Amino acid sequence: MTAFEVIRRFPAAMADRAGAWDFIRGFAATWRCPLTEGDGWPEANLDAAEARLGLRLPAALREAYRLLGRRTDLTSLQDVLLSPAQLTVEDQALVFRVENQSVSLWGIPVSHLEQPDPPVVVRMETADHAAETWNGWLDRFSHACVEIVLSESLFSCEQLGDNRELADEEAGTLERRFTRLPLPEYSTSQATVPGVRWFAGPDLIIRDDHRAWMWVRARTADALARIRRELPGEWMMDHSY
Repeated sequence: MTAFEVIRRFPAAMADRAGAWDFIRGFAATWRCPLTEGDGWPEANLDAAEARLGLRLPAALREAYRLLGRRTDLTSLQDVLLSPAQLTVEDQALVFRVENQSVSLWGIPVSHLEQPDPPVVVRMETADHAAETWNGWLDRFSHACVEIVLSESLFSCEQLGDNRELADEEAGTLERRFTRLPLPEYSTSQATVPGVRWFAGPDLIIRDDHRAWMWVRARTADALARIRRELPGEWMMDHSY
């Protein structure tokens, strides 16, 4: 199968919901395994969730769950995409995803559920629970789904992934050597800047976490070896030395 060109296909994934789902289909087919009819939740499960919660699920959420809601290798290797039966409303947000140690929750504001592709918010657990608030994460649920698939892929194959600390000057190196993907910069903590950025190269995707840590997923062993040579450092999964 021809390699999926992440850089070329990514702008369409940001343009609309259809583009996001096409991107996810193509990425899954070439970086994992193709999506099949049974990988999504049936309409009956989504209808039951609506009846239980007493609300309407946004179109984008229903489409995503029908497409890949049961593909845990694409959605739940690190953090967990909740099943329709697990969806819940907490502090005026529909919670659909939970961090692997329950430190973070991702949700959709109840006030935005009428939008076809609503924004997503995140809440971090703190020592002072009363001070916890929902903060903006990504501006569309479909964008969040693309991010989830990319992020979970970082943990999908130990032989084709690696990570290490980023030195101060290396953020600029990423910008010069790789293509920045047009996913809006976002934060995984209460801090708003610097946020998380995504880059790509031939058979490579790279997540830059707050200019402090770099995660890499390669499609081939050659691509992983190449980035280790181009960006030498203390790679956590490189046991060749």
